[in-house]
Amino acid sequence: MQWETVIGLEIHAQLATRSKIFSGSATTFGAEPNTQASLIDLGMPGTLPVLNQEAVRMAVKFGLAIDAELGRSNVFARKNYFYPDLPKGYQTSQMDKPIVGKGHLDITLEDGTVKRIGITRAHLEEDAGKSLHEDFHGMTGIDLNRAGTPLLEIVSEPDIRSAKEAVAYVKAIHALVRYLGICDGNMAEGSLRCDCNVSVRPKGQEAFGTRAEIKNVNSFRFIERAINHEVQRQIELIEDGGKVVQETRLYDPNKDETRSMRSKEEANDYRYFPCPDLLPVVIEPDFLDEVRAGLPELPGEKRARFESQFGLSAYDASVLSASRELADYFEQVQTVCGDAKLAANWVMGELSSLLNKDNLEIDRSPVSATQLGGLILRIKDNTISGKIAKMVFEALAAGEGASADAIIETKGLKQVTDSGAIEAVLDEVLSANAAQVEQYRASDEAKRAKMFGFFVGQAMKASKGKANPGQVNELLKKKLEG
Repeated sequence: MQWETVIGLEIHAQLATRSKIFSGSATTFGAEPNTQASLIDLGMPGTLPVLNQEAVRMAVKFGLAIDAELGRSNVFARKNYFYPDLPKGYQTSQMDKPIVGKGHLDITLEDGTVKRIGITRAHLEEDAGKSLHEDFHGMTGIDLNRAGTPLLEIVSEPDIRSAKEAVAYVKAIHALVRYLGICDGNMAEGSLRCDCNVSVRPKGQEAFGTRAEIKNVNSFRFIERAINHEVQRQIELIEDGGKVVQETRLYDPNKDETRSMRSKEEANDYRYFPCPDLLPVVIEPDFLDEVRAGLPELPGEKRARFESQFGLSAYDASVLSASRELADYFEQVQTVCGDAKLAANWVMGELSSLLNKDNLEIDRSPVSATQLGGLILRIKDNTISGKIAKMVFEALAAGEGASADAIIETKGLKQVTDSGAIEAVLDEVLSANAAQVEQYRASDEAKRAKMFGFFVGQAMKASKGKANPGQVNELLKKKLEG
């Protein structure tokens, strides 16, 4: 039997506010446990929450960016459940009237096709604390620093049909929230987490199968692996005569498997009811206009501009607009050197290789955009060859000079463009390889093409890589043919 995978994702993005959603407590990551939890965060009797306006602004930003219906009057509710890291015994969230309604996001798949993924809703809520299971001699510790941190929960429609599509969608959300400046997207620190709802059904069947939820997956690689494992588990279970149970599962990356955590609750299990301590949030037209006016250029818009303004290919534009920081870096390089194609080649080539090798993000690049732009200028004006440029780039990365010009001057790497000097080098090379010269002249065109590369190599070696390659080729051809 052929099976079809159906996936819906719930992405929890911690909003980059300086204080929590209902209190003035700090949201800084990495503080000592339980040093950033106020009486409000702990739900102490007599305390009242006050809504953080900046969290509302960030949610509205996201809603506008995905062309969503906005809840002009949205309501907070209490989601009741009991867990050690939830000090109040309920989570303040949104249920019936979320701040962001139906929207959509277009994703680019590996074959270059674009697919639209529906977004059901995105609602504001408070994060829970964190249970710590290590170094407690068999006991569990509770850190409530995270309790009350503002979250935007982004719920997709079940439009995703493979693990790769799921990863493409999460990457698109990740890029978008970073472009908007509403979340740092640091998955390792839990700033962006994903719950994967996975089910399978016979191909052609319209009704959905029973879904299992994989909770809190925190890397693109683990999302793909967890979904693939869960799909295979469900197919094998059904084909062996069993039934998929609706439940919450955890993914263990060390064993590459999902395991049952608890039965999956339905909405009525949480006994939602409107929060009596918070009034409905009414979004006025003036506030909406102000937020819309402050929106940055979004990833799709930037990608289209890179193609039209700079003449980049769809692939290059897609890669360079994948993150706001990378796009900004590329544009700075292009501004300095005035050559978008060369700038794209160097950013996507040498620079990306360097960053990948050292596991660095673009904002920690040892070569600044100004330095790289200056290096490309020296290639364009024939001060250095492409081969020497790579040596200069390595020196810049190692901190051996403040600029390409300084390194070229200090190391004496300036390209030789004087035709007389190049001819002198060529004469020495041809004289030292007289037998090969005679063989070249006696050979057919195909053999000559292969031997020509030998002479070019010898000439570049003799000039220590400083001779202009174009001039070497031109003058060498004249001498050999003569």
